[in-house]
Amino acid sequence: MICEPIKVLNLDEMEKIHQAALVILDEVGMRVDSVTALDYLKKMGAEVDRETMQVKFTKQLVQSCVEKMKKDYDNPQRLPERIAVRYAHIRFRKERHRIHPDFTASAGGFCTSIYDLDGNRRRANLDDVRRSIHMVNNLTAIDYTGLPVSDQETPYEIRPVAMAGELARYTTKFGGVETFKKRDIPYLIDIGTVVKGSQEALKREPILVGYAEARSPLCLDRDMVEIFIEYIKRGFPQTLDTMPNGGATAPVTAAGNLAVGVAETLGALVLAYAVDETAIVGVDIIPSYADMSNGIFRYASADRVPLLVARVQLISEYYGCPSGVHGGKTDSCFVNIQTGIEKAMTTVFPVLAGAVGIGTVGHLENAVTFSPQQLVIDNEVIRYMQRTLHPLEVNEDTLASDTIRRAGIGGNYLSEEHTLKHFRGEQFFSDLFETMPWSSAHAPEIKGMDSRAQEIARLFWEEKPEPVIDTDQIKAIERIVFRARNDFLG
Repeated sequence: MICEPIKVLNLDEMEKIHQAALVILDEVGMRVDSVTALDYLKKMGAEVDRETMQVKFTKQLVQSCVEKMKKDYDNPQRLPERIAVRYAHIRFRKERHRIHPDFTASAGGFCTSIYDLDGNRRRANLDDVRRSIHMVNNLTAIDYTGLPVSDQETPYEIRPVAMAGELARYTTKFGGVETFKKRDIPYLIDIGTVVKGSQEALKREPILVGYAEARSPLCLDRDMVEIFIEYIKRGFPQTLDTMPNGGATAPVTAAGNLAVGVAETLGALVLAYAVDETAIVGVDIIPSYADMSNGIFRYASADRVPLLVARVQLISEYYGCPSGVHGGKTDSCFVNIQTGIEKAMTTVFPVLAGAVGIGTVGHLENAVTFSPQQLVIDNEVIRYMQRTLHPLEVNEDTLASDTIRRAGIGGNYLSEEHTLKHFRGEQFFSDLFETMPWSSAHAPEIKGMDSRAQEIARLFWEEKPEPVIDTDQIKAIERIVFRARNDFLG
């Protein structure tokens, strides 16, 4: 197997990016739109301007929090060990930076639109939510799922809680959920408690945990700050999601882009420890570039691939926080050759860089539109990558010396018992990828990958989704969603 992760940065370069982030926080600072957060940061030793809500962090303060985080990661018994959130999963124990053959894949992404199996792009509804979750349940290479689509007919105010309820009813592959406001959090925790059986069990293995995001460059908006603080106060893990957009909300150069993203997530790290010195917290960045022709945040362009590799190095190797990253992405709006190239490249490189997971898959159009057909193809791309990382075993049996002697010069191995014993474990078998001669390629029964993926997707899509929890749990979740609806909508 491939043993060592690929790298685009050396340790000296990573240190320079870290030091640049410290300078940004010290000399420029961040805007933190929360009086409560400003109070915490002031007590922590940050320089706070309450009129502008600008916060400056000394290098010593930030570095001390980084060292504390690394020390916390050194605890081999730390719980929770991991959490599935956003686009992949995050681990909270130190590991050697390496390639992970057991990398996970996540669906989700809360897409507002669906490119359905009849070729229509439309707003997603509740039926789409349930059927998309059911699809993920049947795709073996996908480990986690949030909402592949989010019901656009459910009122915005109640949507995070209502969609978390749907996820809890229809899957056990729990991924991340949306959180629009602090008031969502108690309801999300209540739903997670129903599934896990107790809050203690939920904290040991957190599910349905929302997250906060920075607004690049260097802004933490009020709702996001309140969400971040509330989860920390309640003892749930957090990392701040930062998405610097090179050329628009961050420098167009890769190093400057990364420095801004690192500064944002380190600012949140300080805030987490200011709220609770025992906080379970890591760091995270999701950098990219703005397409200079239209301003769109690129998810899968060639220039983003080394950024993702650098991101994996920084977060997992330099800061010691093993985590997943964006992968399996495309900027294309259709299931086509561009999509295939981008999906493959944004899977291969992050995984070979040492990401513990990738996601979210099943998307077209910069993660705005969900495609059931593409989800089936992505599942197969992940299986392909998993097989690529399968270790090569070298032992007496696999060297096959006796079989070689028996077959002899000019022999054939097709009828050998050794072949029968091993071929399924050695070879990759796929319902989508083809191996055939030209003479067979145009036979009527040969439909091509896109058609076969469409058929498989339709098969799963047309099955009736069934709840995976018992009736009492369903009723309890319905009561929670009902309370939230009354609270938020009146």
